[in-house]
Amino acid sequence: MPAFTGLSLEIFAMVYPFVLFVLPLIKGTLAAVEYPPLPKDLTTPYQQRLAINGPNAVSVGWNTYGTLSQSCVKYGISADNLSTQACSTSSSTYDSSRTYSHTVVLTELKPATIYYYKIVSTNSSVVDFLSPRSPGDQTPFNFDVVIDLGVYGRDGFTVSDSTKRDIAVDPELNHTTISRLATTENDYEFIIHPGDFAYSDDWFLRPHNILHGKDAYQSILEQFYNQLAPISSRFPYMASPGNHEAACGEVPFITGLCPDGQRNFTDFMHRFADMMPTAFPSNSADKEAQMQAEKARSLAKPPFWYSFEYGMVHIAMIDTETDFPEAPDGQHGSAGLNGGPFGSPNQQLDFLEADLASVNRTLTPWVIVAGHRPWYTTGSGPCKPCREAFEHIFYRYGVDLGIFGHVHNSQRFLPVVNDTADPKGMKDPKSPMYIIAGGAGNIEGLSRVGSKPSFTEFAYDDDFSYATIKILDRNNLQVDFIRSSTGDVLDSSTLYKSHDTSFVVQ
Repeated sequence: MPAFTGLSLEIFAMVYPFVLFVLPLIKGTLAAVEYPPLPKDLTTPYQQRLAINGPNAVSVGWNTYGTLSQSCVKYGISADNLSTQACSTSSSTYDSSRTYSHTVVLTELKPATIYYYKIVSTNSSVVDFLSPRSPGDQTPFNFDVVIDLGVYGRDGFTVSDSTKRDIAVDPELNHTTISRLATTENDYEFIIHPGDFAYSDDWFLRPHNILHGKDAYQSILEQFYNQLAPISSRFPYMASPGNHEAACGEVPFITGLCPDGQRNFTDFMHRFADMMPTAFPSNSADKEAQMQAEKARSLAKPPFWYSFEYGMVHIAMIDTETDFPEAPDGQHGSAGLNGGPFGSPNQQLDFLEADLASVNRTLTPWVIVAGHRPWYTTGSGPCKPCREAFEHIFYRYGVDLGIFGHVHNSQRFLPVVNDTADPKGMKDPKSPMYIIAGGAGNIEGLSRVGSKPSFTEFAYDDDFSYATIKILDRNNLQVDFIRSSTGDVLDSSTLYKSHDTSFVVQ
């Protein structure tokens, strides 16, 4: 949510057309945008990232500054013996991008096993990761939630942090949330990030970018994904869209003048579409569950909406920006970004119903749905069309936890439906529990908490923060909010669910 300091939308909207007019006359006299330097070998991999691609599969993604006719990854269970190789011809770019995105899927992985991989290139190194836990694995584990995370430095925000880092984060980075993810590398197994990466569409908030809009936008993307790579190259990083992926700017004058490559979630699709899964096959003997799981697979549209399973949890990632009635970033939506549609009418909603109906709670008792815009929040800005589209589906199929961002702070609510707190509270409620984890840090700063609904349990806006979800056992799930700069636990809560029904329909 914008906090435009030093440059109001109104002033910028008036000035921007004039800037475009005089730009060709004076641009040659100004310093060029600060892109990351090009390597001598244009096949050098940058911006590495992983994703859970299937029950026994992980996708490896990266970008290069040159084209590749074939992308290959060597991998194995020993760093000294990368005996298996997977290759792909998946490679894409778009107008205005300097880089090419590549994806290779590593298959037939043993579950919960440390693997080592190396992208085939003259300038790559061996990196390790933990392969996904099999659905139904009863081992406790944690995953982190990071939303609304922007670039650090000249084109983003600046913080000071001297914390020692075990992962090789750029020493000049000093980015509190990424630094904390590095120092706590043994505390989580994957990350979900439902929306708002880099904040490249806020390029105009830095005056030095004012005459370099197209290049500034691309430069911020390159900087951000390079900063994220020490984390995303080792931990599956599960992405879905937010409003800041939609176009090169949210100001009306800017949006209408965005080049083709900087409209309609283009970079987001090129970067993540081939990496994310569709939906996992049903592990149940129930014929209806198998049919619903297959239906969900056919309706999934990664990276916008999809699902995956990991140990005791089933997670569906949704798109709160487009592809439902009055979607805010959709065609003629309230944000004026005219994104999508990415599926046929009702495809996303039909996917979510089929996906949730297929979940065998005996095998994966916990069901979590994550998206970007919340419909329960402190202050202003709840997404009413999102609530109309999704809340009844959450309740009907017994979603345990809804995870959202967009509001730049941390919040936790009692289980709630239709603006009414569940009478059972945190002890076996029928209603979903909702959290907001939008305080990871970006150029727009933090959102003030403001007014609180009566079912608010925690709200924090003093510093950057994120959430850790702890799957303790089949009946207990813990949510911790972490202060990024110090690692302090700001709030901790435990949700108890009996999970005594195999297939929930309420």
